Amino acid sequence: MIKIIMHGCNGHMGQMISGLVKEDPEAEIVAGIDICDNRQNDYPVFTDIRACHVEADAVIDFASPKAEEALLDYCVERKLPVVVCTTGLSEEQIQKVKDTSEKVAVLRSANMSLGVNTLLKLLKEAAKVFAPAGFDMEIVEKHHKYKVDAPSGTALAMAGSLNEALDNAYVYKYDRSQERKARDAKEIGISAVRGGNIVGEHDVIFAGTDEVVTFSHTAYSKAVFGKGAIQAAKFLAGKAPGLYDMSDVING
Repeated sequence: MIKIIMHGCNGHMGQMISGLVKEDPEAEIVAGIDICDNRQNDYPVFTDIRACHVEADAVIDFASPKAEEALLDYCVERKLPVVVCTTGLSEEQIQKVKDTSEKVAVLRSANMSLGVNTLLKLLKEAAKVFAPAGFDMEIVEKHHKYKVDAPSGTALAMAGSLNEALDNAYVYKYDRSQERKARDAKEIGISAVRGGNIVGEHDVIFAGTDEVVTFSHTAYSKAVFGKGAIQAAKFLAGKAPGLYDMSDVING
């Protein structure tokens, strides 16, 4: 049985994962870390990460970017593999994630869903066909009104898949409100919608002359992300230092 420390245990995703793990005979949450200890949990919760000395096999991180540096330092100190699910990280924090992966196993993914990670592969193949044929590429993502980062990490990952397939020759365009000119052929537009309780919707649009092809993914529950995070923790436990992603989990 894998023993997990839940970083951000009292947040929405932390509580969801806690519930999922209760039903999983192969996993157990042995401790939680959160600046707010305002819920009843079946495991001890530490408001100071440095005070947590519970033995574990991996950490799942669904917290605030503000807590990321302290978490990564903690994992290096304790030689704990970590599944980084927190989005909205700065370039400096992303670099620290990469540096940390040289010392412990780190799995970072903008989206833990099996469907999204399969779609990322398909988008690379589609971009190689449609972009040279003159199709414009646009991404529209929709999330609930409480999501603070925009565009979503998943939208950026989708844009990255498109760009990687095209030798990173394209630029990202987030806002056209101050421009009065035709669209650049080598740009990937990314638009964010925030409202209601939308869990997560992503459309990748290939718009050509006289035809449009759209790839869509809709998450109806955040449980899909929690299940993926648990599978990632099981995969990561015992792994050598390195930077992993969900494609490694999918491929076994």
